[in-house]
Amino acid sequence: MRRTTVQIALLAVTVLGVGACAESTESSASGPSGSATGPIKIGAILDITGAGASLGVPERQALELLDEQVQAAGGIKGRPVQLLIEDDQSTEDGAAKAMSKLVDQEKVDIVLGASRTGPSLAMKAVAESSSIPMISMAANQAIVQGSKWVFKSAQNDRVVIERMIDYMDEKGYSSIGLARDASGFGEGVQEMFDEVGADKGIKVKATERFAPDATDFTAQMVNLRDAKADVNVIWGIPPAAGLAQKAYRQLRDETPVMQSHGIGNQVFLDSAGADANGLVAPLGRLVVAGQLPADDPQRQVITTFVDEYTKKFGAGPSTFSGHAYDAWKLAVDALTAAGTDKAAVRDHLEQVKGYVGISGVFTMTPTDHSGLSADALKLVTVANGTWKLLDDPANG
Repeated sequence: MRRTTVQIALLAVTVLGVGACAESTESSASGPSGSATGPIKIGAILDITGAGASLGVPERQALELLDEQVQAAGGIKGRPVQLLIEDDQSTEDGAAKAMSKLVDQEKVDIVLGASRTGPSLAMKAVAESSSIPMISMAANQAIVQGSKWVFKSAQNDRVVIERMIDYMDEKGYSSIGLARDASGFGEGVQEMFDEVGADKGIKVKATERFAPDATDFTAQMVNLRDAKADVNVIWGIPPAAGLAQKAYRQLRDETPVMQSHGIGNQVFLDSAGADANGLVAPLGRLVVAGQLPADDPQRQVITTFVDEYTKKFGAGPSTFSGHAYDAWKLAVDALTAAGTDKAAVRDHLEQVKGYVGISGVFTMTPTDHSGLSADALKLVTVANGTWKLLDDPANG
């Protein structure tokens, strides 16, 4: 495991038992963990403030909507559901402390989150040592590598890169200029591009890094331009990814730009503005729901969620709302089938097959706790400030 990942894991173990300064719903009395009476407790740790807020806020909204629906339906097998939401403030330390609080004090039955890779890795150490099921909403495959108790609802970064490499190969690109998030989300991305692209002769030529809360990208974008790669990739989340896109296009360089799946929300479009036009990114189907063919197995699930979310919040959901939707539905399905016995919930999650969600069609196995392939992604471009399915043979 990479040094950064090890440091995060050690941090999480260190803070076990430490109280958290976080946002939480009201707690009520319940039976002991795993009992057949009292409320079923679902904990969620999200990046509600800080660098990941554009991910965590829509995730919180999605969970609140879904919680209301479960409560209106009478809970889970007649038992009320208690949703407890914690804000990790977009930090690994905050996530580890919030995880300790939910596990040790609140005695939750399952934990959802976090929104980003670094906080999720901090939570992973606690989940594994405490033997509690966890469903992350973040991307890096390190979150589920070697895990027994941790699953995830966002597409693995590896399958995203597979989709991007296939597109690059079709276009005849052989060299990549990479500007990546310096946090856990970008960890290992350069190596993964080189590994996946090796058979097709595609390799990273230059790599630049930026903080997830950066606002000035001039130096990185100039270096990217001067590297003269065939295609440039910006790998980050909004607003940084949008500001980096804007900074690059202001250099008036015509090199094609691709972005990762971390940009699937309105915040990116707002921050990048017209400079987003023409980029290509592999995204989940949610952002192009109305453009999907009628026989797409995800279309009905996605359009129903979009309608319900928009009715409640006055604006459509983002890709990250979809990750929260899938985490919640997977959790509720497991709790319905297995009750609150944590080992039984874990076992149920590991046997999920053909679950049609927002982020894709999930099939979990003992060696794959993500359950999504590259087919879960569509190549999308931006035209006049809106997401458009890319008209290209590589789109499958």
